[in-house]
Amino acid sequence: MSVEIRVPTLGESVTEATIGQWFKKPGEAVNADEPVVELETDKVTIEVSAPASGVLEAISFSEGETVEVGALIGVIADGAKAAPTEQSQNKQETSEASMASEDKNDAAPVDIVVPVAGESVVEADVGQWFKKVGDRVELDEAIVELETDKAAMDVSSPVAGTVIEILAESGETVEVGALLARVQPGEGGAAVTAAPAPSPVAQVPAAAPAVGGTEMPPAPSAAKMLAEKNMDAADVAGSGKRGQVLKEDVLSAVANLGTTAVTKAAPAPARAPSNVDDAPREERVKMTRLRKTIATRLKEAQNTAAMLTTFNEVDMKPVMDLRKSYKDLFEKKHGVKLGFMGFFTRAVVHALKEIPAVNAEIDGNDLIYKNYAHIGVAVGTEKGLVVPVVRNADQMSIAEVEQEIGRLGRAARDGELSMADMQGGTFTISNGGVYGSLMSTPILNAPQSGILGMHKIQERPVVVNGEIVIRPMMYLALSYDHRIVDGKEAVTFLVRLKESLEDPQRLVLDL
Repeated sequence: MSVEIRVPTLGESVTEATIGQWFKKPGEAVNADEPVVELETDKVTIEVSAPASGVLEAISFSEGETVEVGALIGVIADGAKAAPTEQSQNKQETSEASMASEDKNDAAPVDIVVPVAGESVVEADVGQWFKKVGDRVELDEAIVELETDKAAMDVSSPVAGTVIEILAESGETVEVGALLARVQPGEGGAAVTAAPAPSPVAQVPAAAPAVGGTEMPPAPSAAKMLAEKNMDAADVAGSGKRGQVLKEDVLSAVANLGTTAVTKAAPAPARAPSNVDDAPREERVKMTRLRKTIATRLKEAQNTAAMLTTFNEVDMKPVMDLRKSYKDLFEKKHGVKLGFMGFFTRAVVHALKEIPAVNAEIDGNDLIYKNYAHIGVAVGTEKGLVVPVVRNADQMSIAEVEQEIGRLGRAARDGELSMADMQGGTFTISNGGVYGSLMSTPILNAPQSGILGMHKIQERPVVVNGEIVIRPMMYLALSYDHRIVDGKEAVTFLVRLKESLEDPQRLVLDL
């Protein structure tokens, strides 16, 4: 019986990869979970492991060839036992120790590993363990929480059984594919190890320096681009395994004119010691990966973009009157409450069609104009700010927008956002008004060129048709990248928003 080796799912929008290096040749023995081949994409380098022990019978593609996701790249002939590597020997000894009991379960333990977490995500921090050694776990029950630089996610057990080992502690950083725990399938409990085996994380080589000093050569696609741009790999911060420079790193360095590399290389300023009377009353808490990523990206946005903010205000009475008249009928028909975000999203989409620069981005020396609108909606959670994306908002009705925003908001609060929910936004809306903010200057969500800040609705005296009246007013703020968006375009964008919201019929008539 033969076992196929196929190209795994590589992340959103990634459909192909390049064969980097074969670690085994046809005829050589291979153990289950032993790396067989390295694949390279534009954004990440991954190792594909053998799904079973045996002999590598055939290789379908040579190094340097391009393969699509799901393509058959090799075949393992079952039945031959390979000489165990040090890593597989450790795993075998650990497994044998964990199953040592007079009444052994016939089923082999099942490994719980770090899943592929999405495009460009190669590692995660171990968060909270929901189970401990000896605990019963059901099929698809969450066993541990992992935190990447984009979101938190739960890892579930693929079988029902008993947790017999935990190999990564809370707070540890683990790579995609690393072993987290083992579960013994079955109804009864299995004997657990007296002492846990060394964590696989400890065997991972220390990360290479971000700029220069890495022994890993640039990925082929990155090397080609470095040559085209007449750049040195030592001047680019590598984000791949062991500091390898990837194509995305070169693109980022070109777009940022070197600011990213400089920022990463610069040491953080040392903090002055606290006063002896104050130190006992302070609490030092390690930053989560999500919080560190938020801080880094916001600072890079400030360093890179020529960011300006322009303001306007909108009379919210027409929208509020419309909501009051139809909110019950709307909720009865569509199963969701009629909020403000549906109106604002539709108004933003209309304005983006007229001012496409606000929906564009800079890529090196090119401008990319997008004939679609994926609107990011900033949501505050206990773990920090996340920006799930309403995809193809330009093709949605107000009801569909409200339904999708409701789904994303619930997922964000429950920690169930997927990578697909977080990627690909072209413009962002941030509503600080829910916290009482009267006015603010939002920071761009790079590489986007615009972000709209909504604020608190507050009654103020305004002049309407020559008379002073009290109206529910909201300040609007548009932060934009002046490298691509001119001042006239930014001001016009807010004016169009104001016109649509003060006369909602324009949204229905597409005016």
